[in-house]
Amino acid sequence: MDTKIVIYEDIYRDQLVDIWYRAVCRTHHFLTQEDIEFYKNMVKNEALSAVEIWMEINEKKEPVGFIGLDGTKIEMLFVDPEYHGKGIGSRLLEHAERKYGPHLKVDVNEQNEGAHAFYKRYGFVQTGRSELDGSGKPFPLLHLELQR
Repeated sequence: MDTKIVIYEDIYRDQLVDIWYRAVCRTHHFLTQEDIEFYKNMVKNEALSAVEIWMEINEKKEPVGFIGLDGTKIEMLFVDPEYHGKGIGSRLLEHAERKYGPHLKVDVNEQNEGAHAFYKRYGFVQTGRSELDGSGKPFPLLHLELQR
């Protein structure tokens, strides 16, 4: 697969929201459909324009994954479920690390064991925990930092 990482353009908004939605449905089994719709509106109407977004696009110039950064803080990292396990998430993390250095941070849902394992394999360690997510909902977050 021939891919490259490029800066987000608004013409990709609906495609990224779709990737986010399908990835969350596949991995966030602890969320109700109502929860998913709540967060989907946030992603579509606020989150994509609130942070620096980088996308990995395939040879057809279609996004297959994306990362949202606020400096060294990873605010979102989602990969099209059809492309899970192909190194896209790792390449997006490597891009963030090249851009902002090795002191990256991320919050991950405690119930999302796959994401926690992914970040742990990459070198992130847990530095804290919150009972509520950033929206004040009862979905505990693990605070992770990259340690090289």
